[in-house]
Amino acid sequence: MAKADTGTASTESGLDTAVIERAAGWAEVNNKALCDALVVLHADLIGRHSQFERAFDYVTVNGTRAYRVSDAVCDDLLAEFGFEDDIAAGVRLAHTEQAKLLFAKSVRGDDNFDADECGIVIGIDTAEQF
Repeated sequence: MAKADTGTASTESGLDTAVIERAAGWAEVNNKALCDALVVLHADLIGRHSQFERAFDYVTVNGTRAYRVSDAVCDDLLAEFGFEDDIAAGVRLAHTEQAKLLFAKSVRGDDNFDADECGIVIGIDTAEQF
């Protein structure tokens, strides 16, 4: 996949281009397939802010919100989309890495996720403002 395609997915998913590319490498998946999954997932996630806000710890940095969720919640969420296992792993890696970066960048400066936690990242610039 060309860098421009990864950049487009980055813009549409709230994830940094470098994070997407690293996750694709770690999960050993095609960049395009991962980018497509991230864009599809993000389109659905923007409608779930209120659900996540009530249930999970979160930070907001530069128009992007990162939630700290349990592995079980992440598994259930990804199962809704029927992603192949390797793509789901790439999505989880990308979202968790980006969430850790956002938690670290926040005023809280906390990127220590427990072993049974992962991250969900959602842009808020396209969602209803709270």
